[in-house]
Amino acid sequence: MAIFAAFVTLLLLTVARDRRSNPLLQKNQEDWLLDTAGLLIQGVVIPALQLLLVYQLYEWLLPTWKGILMLSSGLGFLLSFVFVDYLYYWNHRLLHHHRLWPWHQVHHTVTQMDVLGTSRNTLWSSFLILYLWVHPLFLLLLQNPTGYVLGVTLTAILDLWRHSAIAPAPQSLIYCWLSPWLVLPQDHAWHHAQAQGCNYGANLKLWDQLHGTYYECDRAPEALGIETNLTLSQKLFWPF
Repeated sequence: MAIFAAFVTLLLLTVARDRRSNPLLQKNQEDWLLDTAGLLIQGVVIPALQLLLVYQLYEWLLPTWKGILMLSSGLGFLLSFVFVDYLYYWNHRLLHHHRLWPWHQVHHTVTQMDVLGTSRNTLWSSFLILYLWVHPLFLLLLQNPTGYVLGVTLTAILDLWRHSAIAPAPQSLIYCWLSPWLVLPQDHAWHHAQAQGCNYGANLKLWDQLHGTYYECDRAPEALGIETNLTLSQKLFWPF
């Protein structure tokens, strides 16, 4: 519910931000179809698979592992928000490797930052993102998964935010407080710039800073997205 509320809020802010140059009005039919399909997959299908299939599979394969991790809610939160975030950093970098790039390239066809494009992807690429597999595993292992679920929820909300155009002004207090450590929309916009190769992290800037892939700039890039010769069906199902 919190994730859906964040999505609606960001969507309304996007509409109200500048009605004359609203990015939603600049989308063509193909953009709308790709974005809507991606949101349905990521927001409905993947959570259903996590709970109804992957979790049940782990429970069947690892029956004696259920509840063996006895962590406080705070440590459970850090497990999700920090440790899994580091795993995601490498997962994301691997998706930019030339062998896996075709499955991720559709996400980089967005030409403007807006919340609807958060989950634009080839439909099958969600199976290559570790969240589908890692979250159900930790939900099984943790005796008290409350903190972990809170971290998952916050990560999903931040994912929507960093793909939006609702970025804090560089002179603002919130920017000064968050910018040293949290990935902001400005940072992720540079990941979507035409000259890619930076800012792979989801929540924390630390991972990019540690591994030399961080690019810092308080303004958005002039141009976003890549061009492909893929048809709509290729973008949705088989991006080759």
